[in-house]
Amino acid sequence: MISDFSERRLKMVDGQIRTTDVTSAPLLDAFLTVPRERFIGSADPAIAYIDEDIRVATGPEGPRYLMEPSPLARLIQLADVQPSDTVLDVGCGTGYSSAILSRLARSVVAVESDSGLAAQASAALAQTGCANVDVVTGPLSQGHSAAAPYDVILINGSVEEVPQALFDQLAEEGRLVAVEGNGNAGVARLFLKTTGVVTGRRAFNAAIKPLPGFERARVFEF
Repeated sequence: MISDFSERRLKMVDGQIRTTDVTSAPLLDAFLTVPRERFIGSADPAIAYIDEDIRVATGPEGPRYLMEPSPLARLIQLADVQPSDTVLDVGCGTGYSSAILSRLARSVVAVESDSGLAAQASAALAQTGCANVDVVTGPLSQGHSAAAPYDVILINGSVEEVPQALFDQLAEEGRLVAVEGNGNAGVARLFLKTTGVVTGRRAFNAAIKPLPGFERARVFEF
């Protein structure tokens, strides 16, 4: 049984995150501070700091994963979260990403479609002192318009396309970060809203697990 994970957190940051061009000091400090082992559900705590995605649930929508540390850190750095920001964490899962964001932002709304995961997230966030995170349950692709607009929106898994509903919830000068495409074809993109118009740019390649509910509508040709 492992009782002290601080050394593993340090090795994760030095070996997995710093080596992939993550340089934000507040972000690195958040990864050093948040106990990842408390956010892996029923999985063995010994695997909490491996450089792989960790399955945390298998529901009717499909399997759900805790994202590998490196791409998560790169996405959050890309969003340039500021201390005054309100953040929407789409597909928070067990709440780990929300805990990281809570160290960087003024407040976080964590939306989760799986009620079991939402309950786990609420408990783990409370246990780790993340008082500025509000966990809500609902369809991931719809975000949470009741608390909009958001300065930053993080989509916690790869998607085929970002729905308009999430762009609509961005504040002016707001940033949305997402990985579009599956597997090795995944590309991390940064979307910015300026004078009401959202534009996006490619940032880096990222192979992460898909988030259910973001499949592109199929067009049938006759």
